[in-house]
Amino acid sequence: MDRSLKLWVFSKNMDRWYKNLLRDHFEENRQLALVSGPRQCGKTTAAQQLDPSTHYLTWDNPEQREWILAGHQALAHRFGLDQLGQKPLVILDEVQKYPDWKNWLKGFFDVWGSHCRILATGSARLDHFSRGGDSMMGRYLSYRMHPLSVGEIVAPHRTATDLLLPPREISDPDWKALWEFGMFPEPFLRRDRRFFTRWSRLRLDQTVREDLRDLTRATEISRVELLAELLRARAAQSLTFSDLARGVRSSVESVQRWVDHLEALHLVFLVRPWFRNISKALTKEPKVYLRDGSTISDPGARFENMVACHLLKAVQGWEDAGLGSFALHYLRDTEKREVDFLVVRDDTPWFLVEAKTSDTRPTDTLRHFQKATGAPHAFQVVRDLPYVDIDPFTRNDPVAVPARTLLSQLP
Repeated sequence: MDRSLKLWVFSKNMDRWYKNLLRDHFEENRQLALVSGPRQCGKTTAAQQLDPSTHYLTWDNPEQREWILAGHQALAHRFGLDQLGQKPLVILDEVQKYPDWKNWLKGFFDVWGSHCRILATGSARLDHFSRGGDSMMGRYLSYRMHPLSVGEIVAPHRTATDLLLPPREISDPDWKALWEFGMFPEPFLRRDRRFFTRWSRLRLDQTVREDLRDLTRATEISRVELLAELLRARAAQSLTFSDLARGVRSSVESVQRWVDHLEALHLVFLVRPWFRNISKALTKEPKVYLRDGSTISDPGARFENMVACHLLKAVQGWEDAGLGSFALHYLRDTEKREVDFLVVRDDTPWFLVEAKTSDTRPTDTLRHFQKATGAPHAFQVVRDLPYVDIDPFTRNDPVAVPARTLLSQLP
């Protein structure tokens, strides 16, 4: 078996934490599952692993598109839902590309939801495509899927109810591949520079030039492409929308709308400041991060982006698993003191994270903001420190923590 085929087989059988999350969903809930996430993050593979009796169809396939357009009854008959038998899993891939997808899905669930389990996926944030009232209210639970992370690589079988796991060591080759090729499954597994270069360019082109057409006018696409390049150059930096507007020669309102579109397509995400109980806190400027930071050249910005992706995946995963309300913020005041991240749990500061490539001395700013927020934990997460098999959440003072240790505990 040649190397490419081995990698394909391995990727198809690669365990993901999300498989456990979705399996729990169908065991415990009657609602359909809506799974959104970036292109190529593994949504379809994880969904198809749930059940060997899966019925799969995608809007991107012209023949299967006709099956959908033929109506609920015809599709149900094709899948045998009108016959006595077990409840199969029906996967509807890239559902948001159907203009009337919410009403179609609502009707299918209302009539046939008791005879099958339904999982719908989209490579864009599905809530962004809502128009008018939420006709799906009470009929679904949503899940936000992310690419790989340290925690998922070392503990793919963790249960959906695990908040934090004891630390587990990631291998040197896997850590190096995560750093060099990013968190998306295929380039991480391939570990080939030429493939990675082509894959990254193609993924960006498909997302901006194909998916963006569903969100904005054709005359705006070139400016949104320029905006995407400006945001990539500003990864791990705060944004001023007026500066971006000048850069693309458009209005602030248009730029804000386009950034929202790029967030919906999972190209970037914004982290906003936390200002409660913070004297002289800045309250407006968000920081921008890339969902795929593997092409960021500056090591410090690249590592901060890597940590941001891990933390975003964790807070959204905890929320989707029903473990509470979580949010990701950063801290900055008018005296230019800043901490990269604050994780908030049930509206209360939980832990702070300052990302450093090599500096192992916790900063005075980290101490200051831990005292100001009352967060129980403050971590200076260091890329170059070797793994340590100690749970950092046993410490309440500011402490330098190996990135390999802390990130392995997150989903």
